[in-house]
Amino acid sequence: MRVTARQLCRRKPLESMIGEAESEASEPGGLRRSMGLTQLTLLGISSVVGTGIFFVLGTAVPKAGPGVVLSFVVAAVVAGLAALCYVELAGAIPVAGSTYSYTYASLGEGAAYLVAWCLILEYGVAVSTVAVSWGQYLNELTDALLGFTLPDAISQPPGAGGVVNIPALVVVLLCSLLLARGTRESARLNAVMVCVKLSVLVLFVAVAFTAFRAGHFADFAPHGASGIGVAASAVFFSYVGFDTVATASEEVRNPRRTIPLALLLTLGAVTVLYILVSLAAVGAQPAGRFGAQADAGEAVLAEILRDVTGAGWPVVLLSAGAVVSIFSVVLVTLYGQTRILFSMARDGLVPEIFRRVDRKRHTPVGNTWIVGAGVGALAAFVPLQYLADLTSMGTLVAFVAVAAAVVVLRRIAPDAPRPYRVPLYPVVPIVSAASCLYLAWLLPGITWALFGGWLVLAAALYLVFGRRHSALRERTAAPGHAEADVSTTAAQA
Repeated sequence: MRVTARQLCRRKPLESMIGEAESEASEPGGLRRSMGLTQLTLLGISSVVGTGIFFVLGTAVPKAGPGVVLSFVVAAVVAGLAALCYVELAGAIPVAGSTYSYTYASLGEGAAYLVAWCLILEYGVAVSTVAVSWGQYLNELTDALLGFTLPDAISQPPGAGGVVNIPALVVVLLCSLLLARGTRESARLNAVMVCVKLSVLVLFVAVAFTAFRAGHFADFAPHGASGIGVAASAVFFSYVGFDTVATASEEVRNPRRTIPLALLLTLGAVTVLYILVSLAAVGAQPAGRFGAQADAGEAVLAEILRDVTGAGWPVVLLSAGAVVSIFSVVLVTLYGQTRILFSMARDGLVPEIFRRVDRKRHTPVGNTWIVGAGVGALAAFVPLQYLADLTSMGTLVAFVAVAAAVVVLRRIAPDAPRPYRVPLYPVVPIVSAASCLYLAWLLPGITWALFGGWLVLAAALYLVFGRRHSALRERTAAPGHAEADVSTTAAQA
């Protein structure tokens, strides 16, 4: 099977991508533009807060000590640089698919396909990871309220005393059911859940600061700058998900303005919140205790509140808030993954079932249930320690592709509408890509091996199915349509 460089680098014209999205949105059975700036920002916050903050301190503090606060700052800078690149691309290419669509328009079909599989890894594994932690906080809640916990065999991940994680499977299937019913309904429920989770974390910060001890920061960086960097690669998982905002482009009113603003508001809000939570947590508890709590499968933030207050009610509130919070993360991240596959199906790179929209619900129902079943199985049966780092790897590679897309599109489509532009171009995209590669380099070797295997699988699927069924390939192969005119500006590159 011969694949030429020209085939792999076929670009999809911006005009074509935007025209297809607008055409499908106008159809009676197409996706609906039902979200505004507030709902979209809440969706973004929901997809980020809870992804890691409720349990990541247990693994990050042993690596960086109290310096974990700086690790959150480093991760925020890396995410912020990527967000600036997203802002420009989201304004120029307001279509579903996020990084996948941006890469298709800039680097070509082959690169877009691999990036799409990085996003599938990012979203799918992120959902699995937080679904696992949902079961841990559910146990904390039932213990505080009713005095019992589910057996480890059915409530812990394999490798941590569990055989099959039933709560993780249940929360994924419940969210799939809700998403299949409709985007508008899901967005309304999500708004309520965001308010709950933010209130709970503010409560944690307020209570934990009452036990703040400056002495806990005495040995600030026991493992030096390298420890802070390694922890930054771990806590970066807590920022995963803000790019979900860009996957909603075809279901948002005035996307050229709304998407960029929602991206910036999301990242700004969660960065402030994370720094406050990490300061409060380390100030209230010696750094040496975090690792032991994580190894015991305990909900770290809940344990801190229990120790600080000596009472049960703060633990009940935090655990209940975490259950709601993580549910909302699963909901929104599943949504993002289904929209990536929806865009790929429209391009013919995955089976048609992933783009079929229910005429009554205006949602890709089959797509949603297939994704839910796959992610649920992953959450139920795969050991937790391999999941979080794989999510970070997929995200970091996707961010590198976004930075590259900004540079390439500035060259091949200089006149495309750009409501927002990356400042200090091209320095910001270059620094963004370099910082993402640096954090990826710090991830464990096993993560690199698993990620490499994932990309090999993706390449094989592209050769077997994607390349053969590509809608762009069929269009350019039509009589009288030369491949060279796929992008009218490609020659400028």
